[in-house]
Amino acid sequence: MSFNMVSVTSLADVGLVYGDVYLNYNFGRGHPLNPYRYKLFFDLVKSYGLLDKVRHVEPRMAGVEELKLIHEDSYIERVKKLSERGYGMLDFGDTPAFKGMYEASCFIVGGTLNAVDMVMRGECTHAFNPGGGHHHAARDRGAGFCVFNDVAIAVKYLLEKWGVKRVMVVDIDVHHGDGTQWSLYSEPRALKVDFHESGMYLYPGTGFMDEMGEGEGYGFMVNIPLPPRTHNEAYLYAFKEIVPPLAEAFKPDVIVQQSGVDTHFEDPLAHLALTTQAYSEIADVMHEVAHKYAGGKYVMVGGGGYNVETVARGWTIMLSRLLGVELPDELPSSWIEEFKQVMGYEPPKTLHDEAKPFISEGTWRSVMADVEQLVKQVKKRLSQFFKVE
Repeated sequence: MSFNMVSVTSLADVGLVYGDVYLNYNFGRGHPLNPYRYKLFFDLVKSYGLLDKVRHVEPRMAGVEELKLIHEDSYIERVKKLSERGYGMLDFGDTPAFKGMYEASCFIVGGTLNAVDMVMRGECTHAFNPGGGHHHAARDRGAGFCVFNDVAIAVKYLLEKWGVKRVMVVDIDVHHGDGTQWSLYSEPRALKVDFHESGMYLYPGTGFMDEMGEGEGYGFMVNIPLPPRTHNEAYLYAFKEIVPPLAEAFKPDVIVQQSGVDTHFEDPLAHLALTTQAYSEIADVMHEVAHKYAGGKYVMVGGGGYNVETVARGWTIMLSRLLGVELPDELPSSWIEEFKQVMGYEPPKTLHDEAKPFISEGTWRSVMADVEQLVKQVKKRLSQFFKVE
């Protein structure tokens, strides 16, 4: 399939961590987190011919000492026991144990650490682990479909193994990354910026503006709790007003992005109203920010997304923007056939959305005004710590 180059990004500049071992991270039939979303994303990348233009590596298993960068010994042992037993719960109902859960979760974390190592060793400037992004897991518990928190582990790994001074974490998942927040709440070397649907309306019920960190980390947790029906224009306004100025002020050595696409208007578990075009623009902003303020060092991990076709398309769009490749909007026919066989229904025919969310003019204006006010409030709080104009 043909494509056009739209930037000067080197074709060897982007790493991709994927292996079919990610299919083993499987909570069972009927669970919202369908592991085939990882494979269908990877196969869409392959169908578009992009696999020849990335540095592809298989994930490795994280070791216990790496897990202990964030998680308590007792919790790691509990996961091992539940994994051997093959049943039980890690939380109050969302995260059931399954046989081999420990090993599958270690590959998720190891995949993210692979992405970090690739960037830090200079093998590529950017790297993406779609299996990662498990931002709800806390030091002593699993939650929200997450067993181990690879995002927080990656931050500690960067600070402690690689000796970087500052890491910026940008989380675009519709759900607040509570596990990442609490695990790094007192860490001033990590600036955490989290865009999500307000906890007034959505799990996990956290992520309000006054959650700003503690101790030396106070001011280094930035929450942007968005109202339901937040659309492209409102979201991108907030994103562009907050992320680039914070990056300029913080001067990160590396940027880590949690890339959940459950902000999409068709996602069944949330209430925001983004289209795939927003993911293209987010990727462009983050790519520019990474090169301008972090020497290009940019690690992406996956995250939420419970409409499988949206996950595959959204992550492919973001990857293509990092590569500087303009993809044909018509999805490859071979991938469409594979999707039908795996999922049992027809996917969209195009990479970008043909449909749009229905938002009345009154709602559109109301959401825009609410988000503009939210941005003002966030900036006012940040002004005591950073120069954000």
